[in-house]
Amino acid sequence: MKKISWLLLVLLFVYGCASSRKLMQRGQYDAAIEKSVKKLRKRPTKEKEILNLERAYQIANEQDYERIRFLKREANPRNMEEIMRLYTRMKRRQTNVRTVTPLYLPDRVVQFTYIDYDEEIITARSGAAEYYYHQAEDLMRRNDKMAYREAWMSLVRVKDLAGDFRNVNDLMEEARFKGISRALVTVRNHSHLNLPPEYEQQLLTVDPRGLDNSWVEFYYSDLDQSIYFDYYVVVNLRGIMISPNQTSQKDRIVRKRVEDGFEYALDANGNVMKDTLGNDIKIPKFKNLVCTVIETHQLKTVAIEGDIEIFSERPSRLLKREPVGAATKFEHVSARAVGDLDALDEETRKKVELGPLPFPSDPEMIFRTSDVFRAAIADALRKNRSFIR
Repeated sequence: MKKISWLLLVLLFVYGCASSRKLMQRGQYDAAIEKSVKKLRKRPTKEKEILNLERAYQIANEQDYERIRFLKREANPRNMEEIMRLYTRMKRRQTNVRTVTPLYLPDRVVQFTYIDYDEEIITARSGAAEYYYHQAEDLMRRNDKMAYREAWMSLVRVKDLAGDFRNVNDLMEEARFKGISRALVTVRNHSHLNLPPEYEQQLLTVDPRGLDNSWVEFYYSDLDQSIYFDYYVVVNLRGIMISPNQTSQKDRIVRKRVEDGFEYALDANGNVMKDTLGNDIKIPKFKNLVCTVIETHQLKTVAIEGDIEIFSERPSRLLKREPVGAATKFEHVSARAVGDLDALDEETRKKVELGPLPFPSDPEMIFRTSDVFRAAIADALRKNRSFIR
């Protein structure tokens, strides 16, 4: 990446340093004109640049006129936009050189004849708008979704060229509405368990990022009966496996040796011994603490297996089946202590303070999977996004 950036800078530098003469030799006539104009604004008597400007201007206009003559002879309506661009370029070129003309050579005055291009530009713009308008009409008559999208793009071009051209706004709205693909996402429960509607609704609150685009819309409820759906995405719940409440216990003995007061050091005569500073020498006493810890491990799991199926409506067929699933668990560790609690570390004390928790019900366990399952559905939709277009 750094090499590419450096090469780009070098090319820009070389281009910036290229003379108008070299630019002409490369066929970059408008760049040569721009270079000469900039120099002549500073030094309007520089003969070399006057001659370069004259020559580049003459060749550039000749090339554009030659191209316009060919396009007009071809008499193809689709050429009108290019004709408009060519006339617009010639007008812009003329405006640019008029900022420095007239220019004076020893033997003559360099002055370019002024030409009014506006009428040609307006005519070509109108012809281009007509071309794109009729192209859009032809596309919309196909009654095909992709054709409606192409028609919308053509109508955007009409609006750019001619503003409120005829009924372009109404046609754009129609092409937009008919060009959009609509997909309805639903949930079907094929498992042995009856699920509350709230759970299914939670699964349908899918993160739309990466799904919706300008021509595809996803719906998660069929409330408006007037909407025609082009695709159906069915989230199938095939199996729900919920484990029984599992409780296991294990015992362990915790021992801890702690300081328990002190006693004085005595000499052979039974007198308290002193250190070098004259203080009584104390000998710490220790005792062993013992506590039995009974840990209770509670575990309950749920796993949901399923898939998403993507169907097209016209023709009615299965486009793709993608497996999806989710799993979660309830896990809790608590403890009961028998003996001296001072022997326990902080982590074990917390387990003792917690105590056992009631197991969640089966419906509660299923609800716990909703976030994970919803994310899996969204990922599967994004992965198979190309099937819905």
